[in-house]
Amino acid sequence: MVWVRRVRTASGATAVQIVESVQGRRRIVRHVGSAHDEVTLAMLLQEADGLIVDDAQMQLDLGLHSTGRHVALLPEPTAPELLPEPPAPRGRPARPPRVTRSFSGLLYEVLAGVFDDLGFDVVADETFRDLVIARIVEPTSLLDVDRVLADLGRVSASLSTRKRTLKRAHDGRYRDLIATACFAHARSRGDISLVLYDVTTLYFEAEKEDDLRKVGFSKERRVDPQIVVGLLVDRTGFPLEIGCFEGNKAETHTLVPIIKSFQARHGIEAMVVVADAGMLSAKNLHELEDAGLSFIVGARQTSAPLDLASHYRWNGTAMVEGQIIDTLTPKHRGARADNDTQQRAEPVWSAQGTPASWRAVWAYSTKRFVRDNKTLTLQENRARAVIEGDKAARGTRFVKTSGSARSLDEAALARARMVAGLKGYVTNIPAAIMPAGEVISSYHDLWHVEASFRMSKTDLRARPFFARTREAIEAHLTIVFTALAVSRTIQDRTGLSIRKVLRDLRPLRSATIEAGGVVTDVAPAIPADKQALLDALRTPSSGH
Repeated sequence: MVWVRRVRTASGATAVQIVESVQGRRRIVRHVGSAHDEVTLAMLLQEADGLIVDDAQMQLDLGLHSTGRHVALLPEPTAPELLPEPPAPRGRPARPPRVTRSFSGLLYEVLAGVFDDLGFDVVADETFRDLVIARIVEPTSLLDVDRVLADLGRVSASLSTRKRTLKRAHDGRYRDLIATACFAHARSRGDISLVLYDVTTLYFEAEKEDDLRKVGFSKERRVDPQIVVGLLVDRTGFPLEIGCFEGNKAETHTLVPIIKSFQARHGIEAMVVVADAGMLSAKNLHELEDAGLSFIVGARQTSAPLDLASHYRWNGTAMVEGQIIDTLTPKHRGARADNDTQQRAEPVWSAQGTPASWRAVWAYSTKRFVRDNKTLTLQENRARAVIEGDKAARGTRFVKTSGSARSLDEAALARARMVAGLKGYVTNIPAAIMPAGEVISSYHDLWHVEASFRMSKTDLRARPFFARTREAIEAHLTIVFTALAVSRTIQDRTGLSIRKVLRDLRPLRSATIEAGGVVTDVAPAIPADKQALLDALRTPSSGH
């Protein structure tokens, strides 16, 4: 006879074992596992019960005793307390409790709680909320969302309802509602007078272009149709605004529309916009200033020799670690230089006093110098190889061509060496309002936008695989934008990445157990460390 036995171990756990009786002696055929809670115990009992199908299957799976075969007695685990064993029945033993469903309901509850805390329940669309939560847990296609939601204990809406939800998200202007809630949340937690902006591209595996998906410059060096996505966040990386543009639109032409949309939505007049050097165009900066906005953008290193001409004349080109030079840069090429090389003192920027220039801050880093010089050496070596004919010329830097003859551009290489280690910043904020060190630190907060983009493209996979029309793509980005806000909030409350939080909470599974004709839902046992994580997630953070 074969039956399932439960044994209380010295550690307080309950061991589940399959036991066989042979010629009046018992042996443990398999130790199925040990449980510390009722859900795990029920699962182990179900697994053991599944192994005991019939004698033939038992012999195949577990190597049970058959006549004439030697059977070794296996030692039993330490068992200070044996639970009552079933009496030897004439037929099959009574069926043990059975798990009919297992799901990560606790994880869904936590994510839904953060969603509501952020005020996103203003949308009042349960299917939209489910799509956002499913995207956080496991990015997948619209068709496969029901599988993800089922694992979270949710009954998914039909595919047609999900598609209608995308249409509602677009037509019902869900993004406006979510962005307004994001702004209120960010404002309640601290200063939002400074915002950060960056762009990325998302490609589509489509054969043809359309009005939105077009071939353009790709940071991933792809030739597929793509879209350009701009993201505006606060200084901690919490999302405030997202915008979608045609794939062939220049990055510099996306900044002002996003900023103007953000201003109009929230009635903002004065704020500081921080963006990288890719946004540096005279048109952009003039439009921002005309809109009454301050800005900090990255400067191109090639501007350094002109900006620092006066400094170099009076102080030489040698720099020390952490050195900062606060000077001027012309607003556009051909502008009259306000930086007089005849004056030893660095000029002080002001909108009225130096109208042809912006303020420029340059900082020197030894670490950056080493990295820049290493890159320049590699570029010089490649240029020499091209000149010698050892490598093909493909836009190689520092190669000067005259007719069919090639030579090393010594002057350009010398200028590049001279500015190695320097990083520049262009702004229209006077030094009396924002010192140079604060300009630099504000710009360096841009890594928060990059982190958000990495999250949306990896953890959240922002690329809309299933979306084809502009309306569907915009709706998909609204879902991604909302999911990003929830994920950033979780990261802020716990200090952990969203991936780590999911990995810790998803295994805490609830279960539906059937025993003796009675169906019961059982919550998971929560270890102390996981309880601390749950407490942090359920406690809104008070500030940055």
